[in-house]
Amino acid sequence: MARDELTSAETATLSKSQQAYRWIKGRIASQEFSPGYRLVLGSIAGELDMSVVPVREAIRQLEAEGLVMFERNVGARVSMVDDTHYRFSMQSLSILEGAATALAARRLTVDDIQRARHINGLMIETLEHFDPRAFTGLNQDFHAALYEKCANPRMLDLVHGEWARLGHLRDSTFSFVPGRAAESVREHENILQLIESSAPLGEIEKAARRHRSATLDAYMIHEHPDEALGLPAF
Repeated sequence: MARDELTSAETATLSKSQQAYRWIKGRIASQEFSPGYRLVLGSIAGELDMSVVPVREAIRQLEAEGLVMFERNVGARVSMVDDTHYRFSMQSLSILEGAATALAARRLTVDDIQRARHINGLMIETLEHFDPRAFTGLNQDFHAALYEKCANPRMLDLVHGEWARLGHLRDSTFSFVPGRAAESVREHENILQLIESSAPLGEIEKAARRHRSATLDAYMIHEHPDEALGLPAF
């Protein structure tokens, strides 16, 4: 049982709320409970063989630390970790990835397009039983299929660096705004059609850039409705 992760000595000295606090915080740190994950008090209490009262106290403590947030009609969820850095990475990635996609567009083969469309199809299949983490992994594969043939190695290094930073932030925006996922796959198809039709590179760049910034905007509207959006629609 999960409580066995605490030693008998620790169990003897810690209150039940402290035990619950350490158990939940450990799962947040390990990413088992990822950003947006819903913390169901009854389920956690059952896992820890205790009442919901100490679990509620533990979650309140985690809320005070910024690791947990409460949402009306949803309950407790794991918070985004340092979403200021997330915003910076998404803003940078929208510009860099848009440019890299446009620079790669003329180098993509029919097989490359088919592979990207196949990945987008897998993303569509996940929408019925939505898994934000799996969707995010496929999303990265889709975009990599479009920008990896960019002839500018420095541009690719920058794109890879921002994707790595997003990974370190433990984020899947789609945990917070799952409705954005359906919009995202439709925008993917639009980008593919632009590439297939040899549209001007400026149009391809704009579509890829706005696609990325729209995900950030969806997060901002949901989490910080009183703040400015991610990027101007230039």
